[in-house]
Amino acid sequence: MALLSGLQVFQIGPGMAAAVCGRAFADLGATVHSRGADRSTPLTAYLNDGKPEAADGLESAEIILCEGGPALLRAAGTEIATLRAANADAVIVAISPFGQTGPKADVPATDLTLFCDSGIARMLTGQVDDTGEPPIRPVGQQSAFIGGLAAACAGMQGVLTGGRPGAVIDVSIQEALATLAITEMTRASLTGRAWSRKRVADGNGATVCILPARDGFAAISPRENHQWASWLEVMGSPEWGTESRFETKPDRMANWDALHALMSDWSRGQSKQAIADAAQAAHVPSFPLRELTEQLTSPQLEQRDFYRTFGWQGRALKAPGPAYGLSQEGPAGAAKPMAGPMPLAGVRVLDLSWVIAGPTTTRYLAAMGAEVIKVEAPGRGDPGRASELHTVLGQAKKAITLNLKNPDAVDIARRLAGECDIVIENFGTGVMERFGLGAEELRRANPGLVYISASGLGRTGPEAKAVAYGTLLQCYAGFAGLNRHPDIAPRVGMAWLDPMCGLKLAYVAAAAIWNRSKTGKGARIDFSMIEAMLWTLAEPLLAAQLGETPEPRGNVSNRYAPHGVYPAKGDDRWVGIAVTDDTAWQALCDAVPALSDWRDRPLAERQKRSAEIDAALAAWTRDQDATDAAAQLTAAGIAAAPVNTMLDLTGDDHFKARNFWETSDDGALPGLPWQSSFGRVNGPAPALGADTDAVLRDVLGMADEAIAALRADGAFG
Repeated sequence: MALLSGLQVFQIGPGMAAAVCGRAFADLGATVHSRGADRSTPLTAYLNDGKPEAADGLESAEIILCEGGPALLRAAGTEIATLRAANADAVIVAISPFGQTGPKADVPATDLTLFCDSGIARMLTGQVDDTGEPPIRPVGQQSAFIGGLAAACAGMQGVLTGGRPGAVIDVSIQEALATLAITEMTRASLTGRAWSRKRVADGNGATVCILPARDGFAAISPRENHQWASWLEVMGSPEWGTESRFETKPDRMANWDALHALMSDWSRGQSKQAIADAAQAAHVPSFPLRELTEQLTSPQLEQRDFYRTFGWQGRALKAPGPAYGLSQEGPAGAAKPMAGPMPLAGVRVLDLSWVIAGPTTTRYLAAMGAEVIKVEAPGRGDPGRASELHTVLGQAKKAITLNLKNPDAVDIARRLAGECDIVIENFGTGVMERFGLGAEELRRANPGLVYISASGLGRTGPEAKAVAYGTLLQCYAGFAGLNRHPDIAPRVGMAWLDPMCGLKLAYVAAAAIWNRSKTGKGARIDFSMIEAMLWTLAEPLLAAQLGETPEPRGNVSNRYAPHGVYPAKGDDRWVGIAVTDDTAWQALCDAVPALSDWRDRPLAERQKRSAEIDAALAAWTRDQDATDAAAQLTAAGIAAAPVNTMLDLTGDDHFKARNFWETSDDGALPGLPWQSSFGRVNGPAPALGADTDAVLRDVLGMADEAIAALRADGAFG
């Protein structure tokens, strides 16, 4: 991957999120030097592979990466002012648990407590039947991956600031995590309602659910009525399928427990792969819940050459590749240096994506100054309009409607693509080609075009045509099966993959624009969501090849003890606590009287007797307010956090101090997963088709009479 060939990045310190960010840059061909990088574990060695250790080089770097709160950076001599003195022009990207400003800037944190503080721990596994089940963090050091991806995305934008060098980017991992639940954040801020962890009715099961199989589990998503009819045929057209209580989706939601039991009676006699194969043959989205180790021998990933060889202590391991199928074949257009007031000023995007991943991507591009033209089908438009999703993801975009079943509308789309710098689409494999809007055709007419396809498994390989949604791919990848307590059946969980892919897609889009500004070449980017998911699961993938079988462990840690989520005062209130060293352990023993006799116990003994310690700790937290308990513990140097709801975050003093919530005509909306010296562009989300006439006039130079004729012909629906 050579999109970033020639870009110079300098990574400072042992921070894992900075290492993830540096890995993202190296994956696309940047030269990444490091100073003090951690290579002590398979994961950190992989993240820092190919990054030569260098004592010098700050003065020639275009991007400088550092990690830690302000006190930690000062102690290490790598605070922003010092780095700026060494290099006045570099983009400085500082990643930390809570950002460089605000009352929590120097509060201790871990992967676990960040998931608690961000509100994601409550939502990760979806709604639960028993709220006595503790919330959990996901597998694989995901806070570092999300923080690192946000930093890479923002850092790439910083490089594009053209004539305004010296940008500073402040990434709070807490904020980056919280924005993964963008719909729930927006709903909480606009309506004052919090998402319920207690399962209500079907708990979204009628949209996507998991069924037991003879050899594991399979996930299905017959969310539309025609898919439901096909799914009934897959199950052999059972007599109960004609009952009125299951006739419509609202009926199925209201009678979900009975319906799930009936489907399970059938599914238990089938293999998980047979269920998925039969469903996919009927065009019903479905995948087996794979064990993570099954992904190591996937024919789909093998054909797409996803894995790369990585050496660890004399062993050759399969390590994740970057998830971008990339081609730059074809003639070059004219180089377009970037020099506008915002990173993507002058860049025009034709947005043919919908729901979450693509619209999240183009939200970031619009915020960075790109002119985003959102194309929607007439009628209901993007499904995100049915919720608060469009209110936030549609910000600062222009909306047009095109009926792509109409040849005139297809011609309009083709002409618009000729005037754009980026086209992004997430239709099924082959759909854009059938419209006559495929990458080869559009790039032939517009050689500098960056054409991005986002799909579940990529546009090539034996599974390229599988019908997929992000939540199903979380199941297929092995992510959903690992994110649970050992005695709890797997659940689909929140829509994690889609917003994460939004970060990766916005990053690669900016990288391709940077490359074009140097070379004039456009790019064809074939993005695979499951490969993006596996890229973030590097830790368990590497561990599996070293003899450690990946299995659900809840909040248990190999490194720290105690380490868990404990009940607090109130209904479904919790506090996360992670003791990272003996000093923190002794401070915890001082705070919790019942632990005073354990003060001198070493880590190995604490791990061995974790059940006793957890019981004593839970007895103490149960009488404490979660926020007060966390404040008391963090003041003593212990990583702790309340398990927040999104409603808690709307009133959070730290978020307010950092101006995370942005005022809009609709109310306070969540900000971006980073803050920067170059700011952002904002604006209201457009009504369906609100800008159709203006876009055709301004971009294509069409006369009002011609636009009226197209409307009469049905081109706009």
